[in-house]
Amino acid sequence: MPKYGLDKIHNTVLLSHGGAGKTSLAEAMLFSVGAVSRLGKVDDGSSTSDYEQDEIKRKISINLSLLPCEWRDTKLNILDAPGYTDFVGEVKAGMRVSEGAVVVVCAASGVEVGTELVWEYCEEAQLPRLIFVNKMDRENADFFKIVEEIRAKLGNKCLPLQLAVGAHTGFEGVVNLLDMKAYIGTQPKEADIPEALKAQADSYREKLVEAIAEIDDALIEKYLGGEEISPEELTRTLRQAVISGSIVPILTGSALQNVAVNRLMDAICDYLPVPREQKVAVSDGSTVDPGETSPLAALVFKTTADPYVGKLTYFRVYNGVIKSNSQVYNANQKAAERIGQLFMMRGKTQEPVNEVGAGDIGAVAKLNVTDTGDTLCVQDNPINLTSIVFPKPTFREAVYPKTKIDIDKMGTALSRLAEEDPTLTVHRELGTGETILSGMGDTHLAVAAEKMQKKFGVNVELATPKVPYRETITVPSKAEYKHRKQSGGHGQYGHVLLSMEPLPERGDNEFGDKIVGGSVPKNYIPAVEKGVNEAYQEGALAGYPVVGVKTTLYDGSFHPVDSSEICFKIAGAGAFKKGMDDGQPILLEPIMNLKVTVPNDLTGDIIGDLNTKRARVLGINPEGGNNVIDAQVPLAEIQRYAIDLKSMTQGRAVYNMEFDHYEEVPAQITQKIVAQKQSQKE
Repeated sequence: MPKYGLDKIHNTVLLSHGGAGKTSLAEAMLFSVGAVSRLGKVDDGSSTSDYEQDEIKRKISINLSLLPCEWRDTKLNILDAPGYTDFVGEVKAGMRVSEGAVVVVCAASGVEVGTELVWEYCEEAQLPRLIFVNKMDRENADFFKIVEEIRAKLGNKCLPLQLAVGAHTGFEGVVNLLDMKAYIGTQPKEADIPEALKAQADSYREKLVEAIAEIDDALIEKYLGGEEISPEELTRTLRQAVISGSIVPILTGSALQNVAVNRLMDAICDYLPVPREQKVAVSDGSTVDPGETSPLAALVFKTTADPYVGKLTYFRVYNGVIKSNSQVYNANQKAAERIGQLFMMRGKTQEPVNEVGAGDIGAVAKLNVTDTGDTLCVQDNPINLTSIVFPKPTFREAVYPKTKIDIDKMGTALSRLAEEDPTLTVHRELGTGETILSGMGDTHLAVAAEKMQKKFGVNVELATPKVPYRETITVPSKAEYKHRKQSGGHGQYGHVLLSMEPLPERGDNEFGDKIVGGSVPKNYIPAVEKGVNEAYQEGALAGYPVVGVKTTLYDGSFHPVDSSEICFKIAGAGAFKKGMDDGQPILLEPIMNLKVTVPNDLTGDIIGDLNTKRARVLGINPEGGNNVIDAQVPLAEIQRYAIDLKSMTQGRAVYNMEFDHYEEVPAQITQKIVAQKQSQKE
């Protein structure tokens, strides 16, 4: 593939709700330009984009795929992003390195939940975009109905640039409203507009021309004066309108039949910006101009872990050039990185290249220190580009190895997965001893578990995590414990008296001593503290760790021969356990701050459901067409909230939660938990 400059590259991400046909559209593009020799299909697992076993099995995109091709002396780097909301991290990564987007809408299903979500992401990122109404060959496809739905849900700035000629089995091609010609068939032939469409074409063209004319003062004068505006003027001004976000053109076609796909590629070249037109965002909030001869600045946007190739790192070059077998500087890790052979990726195929220039996307294997979101630059002129903002995980599951062999390999496999996907996090829950894997939803974690098995040979099971309860006391107590063993010869003796009181904030435990007169020698006091610290790990009620207790050693006795550190450690632990029993212990549960963003019409349902989960609703604030519900809820009640919320709202609501504080568990629930623990012990 020849080298393209900043004016001859289009990095374009395909976005949609799952199942709208992005992958088929990307495949049709590759086929139209001759980059692949046969049209692959998602259903039989032969598409270039979905090459992982999980994607073929589930028939959905899971990973962001890079699909470069050439069209009209321009390089199109098509980024096929997953439509399923669990894989939103891949969507964010694809959007960060693109100058434009194509939002794909199904001609039968219309604007779905995922469509509205990716639209919001585009609005936030101010990403210029086109809309492509796909699947016009489908039964119940209705272009004009979908156009009205798009305008109602996504805004009046969405205007048809094309009209569909026919639908379902009668779908033949499109009418271009700028040159008022029809383009019929897979290899489009120019034709006259069918009589049945003429009136609609005139009406839609009038609206489009008026909207374009409003962008430019000279054009609006021409338009109001009744003068003819040339197609060149319309195209040029429409391009400005698309880049500024004031118009979003609607195009249409069928990816499976490969009808009007080349007209979409024309529109990408005609209306979406090139890298030269976009400033390079730096992490300190400033921007720099893109330049082919400027010092290197490249952003790593994706990392894949392959058991055979090792780590594969995808990067987008914003400034300068990156060459094979060179050295670069990682601005985030503050370390030099050796670059081996560079590749241009198309799906899973790798084509070796000597260099990747400004505006282009490439990949390199086996980098040592580089992670997703890092900037590669030159050490003499370091720059840190704005990284990718990934959403925080919302769904947690405990991971258990199936066999002893899996125990050893599980930690490595989990850290490799988290490195590959920044929306996955792994941590050990100290209170329960479980390894917790957090992600964006149940499908996300199920796919992660399958990846561990296929890529790293580690078999794991996922389960709902145990709740990390805590125990504390509610009243002050005193306890005495004497550890004594006399069995001839050297005996054992340690004797302590402890006073215990609850701390008002229920924070970290405290230990102190008020020993006077040397009743417990100074060298044995740390041993008592050690014994008490060990006793914190297992409370008196149900064996959960103890918090919020201040323990004071105030008296005791020792034996000049039989006393030792271990004796006082045992005595300290024994006294603490007795004191816990006498301090009217209670169970504490984690309370989470929950923030749910939900459409207005579903707010009542969500509040009703939260009330059944022992939640305290703190407030409801309107935001756009949604309401944001703030609540505090016990973790035990919302372990599976990601699944509940998705089913209640068909995926239209999103939420995040974070730990806030511990609170007393109601008595009837405490009884159940204690009984459950007893039966487990037995």
